[in-house]
Amino acid sequence: MGDVSKRDITEAAVVKEHEPLYGAVLAFNSKILPDAQEEARNQGVQVFEHNIIYHLVDNYMDWMRKEQEARLSKEFERFIIPAKLKVLPGFVFRKAKPAIFGVEIIGGTIKPKVPLMGADGEDLGEILQVQDKGKAVSEARTGMQVAVSLEKPVFGRHINEGDTLHVKVPESHAKFMLTKFQARLAPEELEALNEYVNLMRKKTPFWAAT
Repeated sequence: MGDVSKRDITEAAVVKEHEPLYGAVLAFNSKILPDAQEEARNQGVQVFEHNIIYHLVDNYMDWMRKEQEARLSKEFERFIIPAKLKVLPGFVFRKAKPAIFGVEIIGGTIKPKVPLMGADGEDLGEILQVQDKGKAVSEARTGMQVAVSLEKPVFGRHINEGDTLHVKVPESHAKFMLTKFQARLAPEELEALNEYVNLMRKKTPFWAAT
């Protein structure tokens, strides 16, 4: 096949623009010319070299798997993850502007700026803050009892003690999590998602249908 040239790198860079995982060069028992090495650095093209073919292929496949995992993880991080909350009786600290009250996380994780939905499907707006033992925290996970604040609802009108609340998951996110990303959800997150989907389908029969 000859040495790996700058032209080989350029061609791989063109492929990389359309599919990054295929925009690589596999050099079997070949040298990488100096200008090709420089071009690979400039273009961000991965070059794999080995004098044993199956080691070469293994190295490439390992890299591809890691890149795929990184890509999926980045995509998954954009999703609003499902969660189910129970409003705790006796822990209403403020009724409105904002409403501040205690909840237990039955399943999933909540964070500030995550939207909530009431048991009747009413939009309750985004969580302003999550507090654990009086201190603001970045998230609260399954089993934790924390206080949350919301600007939109009025306690006693839109939310009541003992209510079950759900994180409001966009339909497009729900579809992907039910198919492509289901294995990335914890069992309690998947349970919360399925319950949320069933609630939504009472209003819209084929909501998040795949």
